[in-house]
Amino acid sequence: MTQAIDPVVRVECLARRHDMTARASRLIPEETPIAFTYGGTTHAVMMATPSDLEDFAVGFAVTEGLIDCAEEAGTVETIVSEMGIELRVWLAGGRQEAYAMRRRTMAGPTGCGLCGIESLEAASREPRELTSRIAFHAEGLIEAMECLPLGQKLNQETRAVHGAGFWHPNYGLMAVREDVGRHNALDKLVGALVRQNIDASEGVILMTSRVSVELIQKTARIGAPVIAAVSAPTALAVRMAEKCHMTLIAVMRGREFEIFTYPERIIEQVSKHVA
Repeated sequence: MTQAIDPVVRVECLARRHDMTARASRLIPEETPIAFTYGGTTHAVMMATPSDLEDFAVGFAVTEGLIDCAEEAGTVETIVSEMGIELRVWLAGGRQEAYAMRRRTMAGPTGCGLCGIESLEAASREPRELTSRIAFHAEGLIEAMECLPLGQKLNQETRAVHGAGFWHPNYGLMAVREDVGRHNALDKLVGALVRQNIDASEGVILMTSRVSVELIQKTARIGAPVIAAVSAPTALAVRMAEKCHMTLIAVMRGREFEIFTYPERIIEQVSKHVA
């Protein structure tokens, strides 16, 4: 099967409305296995929404530390089968050789525990320190978050996918990507920014989800100094944001939000303590 997989599917259901049950239908997001292979070697398999796949392949490679720019991504081939989708990437500029060496150094005897240690180190790795002193007006951030749902075409149809957006104080909401997984949505957004040569250090990452530690790591990887989300962060995410000097804004709903780290990047008179 080579036909593209539709990211949205209509399904039949029974809907109870006004104390009555009747046949109905609903648009829901598709979820399919997507395998990332580099130089013929499978790196990871993610359950994700089959949309913006080239952005996904490039963004995932960036946040995994395999490449630093779009040119190093080389070619991306999309292979669709009954089992799912393979994003076949051939890295350029010497990155393929570096990746092969990385794979060899990670390999160890079965049961020695090295693979587990490598995975734990990757999960807890500290991102680079953000030195940007750029500041953003609170009113602009509020307007940006209000605009994010308008850019979520899949969510308007399904009400079931996360969104990741990039907002620039001069140009507004420049890019939005969506997926059933919040980290997948951010990877797709990273890919879009890298492929369009947009400098993430000049804007804010917006998320429709809670903030977990991997979102902080991915945001720091592209140098974005601020992340803002509609739900609360995890404790580890706050600690990671503190370490890498990132401004973390969460529970952003309407005109209200909470700043957990580096509030000096937000221009507004705010109380330092809440009773």
